[in-house]
Amino acid sequence: MTLLQTIFLSYLVLANLVAFAMYGIDKRRAIKDKWRIPEKRLLLAALFGGAPGALWGMILFHHKTKKAKFFLTVPVLFVLQVVLFSWLFWRLGIALY
Repeated sequence: MTLLQTIFLSYLVLANLVAFAMYGIDKRRAIKDKWRIPEKRLLLAALFGGAPGALWGMILFHHKTKKAKFFLTVPVLFVLQVVLFSWLFWRLGIALY
C-alpha cells in the first residue's frame, strides 16, 4: 500500500470515528440537559467523509432521527460518499478485502 493510500484510508477511518463519537456525545449531553454540539458541526462531520459514522451514530444512539435535516441529509451523504470513495479506491488501487 502506498503512502497516499494509507493517508486516505487513515483519514476516512478517523473522520468516521470522530463523526460517530460526536453523535454519541451529543446524545449523552441531550439526555443530561448539558451544552450540545451545534447541528452544523454534526452535519459537517458527516459531509467531510464521516457520513457512514454519522449514520451509524444516528441509528445506534437514536439521535437526530426525527429531524428532517438529518434523516434526509446524512443518508444521502452516505450514498454519495460510498459511490465517490468506491471510485477513488478503484482509481488508487485500494483493495478492501
